[in-house]
Amino acid sequence: MRYDFYIILYLCAVKTKDIHISEYNYELPDERIAKFPKAERDHSKLLVYNKGEVGEDIFYNLPNYLPQGALMVYNNTKVIQARLHFRKETGALIEIFLLEPAEPADYEQMFQQTRRCSWLCLVGNQKKWKEGTLSRELRIKDEELRVSATRRGEHGTSQWIDFEWDNEHVNFAEILDVMGELPIPPYLNRETQESDKTTYQTVYSKIKGSVAAPTAGLHFTERVLKDVDARGIEREEVTLHVGAGTFKPVKSDTIGEHPMHTEYIAVRRHTLERLLAHNCEVIAVGTTSVRTLESLYYMGLKVMQNPDIAEDQLHVNQWEPYGDCPCCDSEAFTEGLSPCDAIRALLDWMLRKELTVLHSSTQIIIAPGYTYHIVKMLITNFHQPQSTLLLLVSAFVKGDWHKIYDYALAHDFRFLSYGDSSLLIP
Repeated sequence: MRYDFYIILYLCAVKTKDIHISEYNYELPDERIAKFPKAERDHSKLLVYNKGEVGEDIFYNLPNYLPQGALMVYNNTKVIQARLHFRKETGALIEIFLLEPAEPADYEQMFQQTRRCSWLCLVGNQKKWKEGTLSRELRIKDEELRVSATRRGEHGTSQWIDFEWDNEHVNFAEILDVMGELPIPPYLNRETQESDKTTYQTVYSKIKGSVAAPTAGLHFTERVLKDVDARGIEREEVTLHVGAGTFKPVKSDTIGEHPMHTEYIAVRRHTLERLLAHNCEVIAVGTTSVRTLESLYYMGLKVMQNPDIAEDQLHVNQWEPYGDCPCCDSEAFTEGLSPCDAIRALLDWMLRKELTVLHSSTQIIIAPGYTYHIVKMLITNFHQPQSTLLLLVSAFVKGDWHKIYDYALAHDFRFLSYGDSSLLIP
């Protein structure tokens, strides 16, 4: 029986890794990409896919389709103004795009830093900045200060950049608020506007760290949230800081050759308790919430395999869900560990460690061949052709993504970040 299980797991992994991304292509005319959001967030269109049947409505009616007493989980991350511009004495404009904190590596600590900090970054017009320090004068809180940036060297595919400023009364969060530019998606093909500072944030965003919005949440308004509450639906928050890798195209022919990006998550102990109270069945708002919730299952497996595991060892690697991980030797896993078993193990581990918030990271890729453990309903936008997010949707609706996207294209739905929404019930 154990041997048969590993054969099935191996075949599942091979099948997923052999998926050709060209099979997940569709024609998306530029005019169908929403360049700006609706004037009223909750007036976007809502496609409803319910067990193979497709219809449509307006987003403010979303609560009518949700089961009373369910649990909804959304991502409370906040987009930072991650684009910084410096001009050299020669006149060359250099863009530094913040990816993730380096020193300190903790997001919360980073934004409170005074005097200095370091980030892993992408550098635009890098050929014009081969050496030396860039600097820029700012005025914050009626005080003048100079911000400088120095390249320490390459760090993988990014650059390690040291930032320093000569005012101990100003923290890095305040510098970004004045100096930074909000990074709207590249496929919008336009400059960031002042309105994006509001419209490219969810109404419940609070934890700074993302360089892209969890766009499924952009449709929610306080009115819709009140209607959700009125149906007795409990709401919980997780945090996944969306990285620039979310826009990374799949350049390989097969998924097995595509390196998935890492993103950082934070989940409160209370959230795990609420998951257990709802039999670990969730309505997920957005693919980032999906990636976070499904990663928790595999973190639970790791804890069961090694009760003394350190927090930084809970990282979920790309192919772990398909059998490529040490925790698959666990007897509990081979016999079909339930989601609640995994979440309970993770909760008990947090209690032993006296942790109120779990901080970890995930590289999980969800594609056809993946078995969903926690997410039962999904609210999401319409994603780019040949993207890992389209693979995630296909896995959720058991390959029926063409029906959804064909309907959306034929019925004038708007696509991508500022586009319309969908509710998927497999």
